[in-house]
Amino acid sequence: MSPTHSVVLTGGAGALGASVHRRLRAAGLTVYAPSSSQRSVVELAQAGACATQVDLTDETAVKQYVSSLPANGELRAAVLLAGGFAMGSLTDTSSADLRKMLAINFETAFHLVRELLPLFERRGGGQFVLVGARPALNADAGAHMAAYALSKGLVHQLAELVNAHGRGKSIDATVIVPSVIDTPANRAAMPDADPRKWVSPDSIADTIAFVLSEAGQQMRGSVLKLYGES
Repeated sequence: MSPTHSVVLTGGAGALGASVHRRLRAAGLTVYAPSSSQRSVVELAQAGACATQVDLTDETAVKQYVSSLPANGELRAAVLLAGGFAMGSLTDTSSADLRKMLAINFETAFHLVRELLPLFERRGGGQFVLVGARPALNADAGAHMAAYALSKGLVHQLAELVNAHGRGKSIDATVIVPSVIDTPANRAAMPDADPRKWVSPDSIADTIAFVLSEAGQQMRGSVLKLYGES
C-alpha cells in the first residue's frame, strides 16, 4: 500500500483525539476531521485540521461527507475515535440506553467504514483504526457497563468483517483497546485511583501513528491492548 498522506479522524476534539490529532499532524499528515459539534469544528480548524460539521450517526450525512473528500488518492486511512461511555448492568439497561451507546460507539464507526471501504478498495488499499474496549473482551469487566460493552463488542466484530473483506486487498483494521485513559475527566471521576497506572493519551497517539507508518502497515488484524498497569 502507498504511504498515507491524509487521514480521516473522528473524535478529534476529545482528550484522546486532541493528542492523536497533534501526533498525526506532527507526522506530516493532513487531517480531515468530521464532528457533530460546531464548537469542536472550530477548535479542530484552529488546530490545523480540515474540519467539517457532520452528524456521524446519520448515514446520509456521512455518505455525502465522504463523497466530498478530495479524490487525489492520498486518503488511505481513518482513525475512528468518536464514542462515549455509560454505566449500567444488564438489568439496569433500557432499550434507550442501548440505542444511545450503539449510535455513538458503533454507528459513528460503521457509517464511515461502509463508505470508505469501497473508496480504499478502488485506491489499492487503506487502513482503519478503531477503538475497542476491555469490557467488550472481558465479561466481568463489562458487568456494570452492559450497553457500553455491547456497543464496543460490535466495533470489534466490525474490524473482523473489514479484515475478512480486505484480505488480499491491502485493507486492514486495527483495534486499539485502552484501559483507563489518563484524562482530566477520569481523574475527576476517580480521585482515589492512581493515574500512574493508566495509559496516557500521548502513548495511544504514538501507537496509532506507528500503525499508520510504513512498518505498521505490515500488520494484519491487530488488536493492541494498551492497559498500562491498570
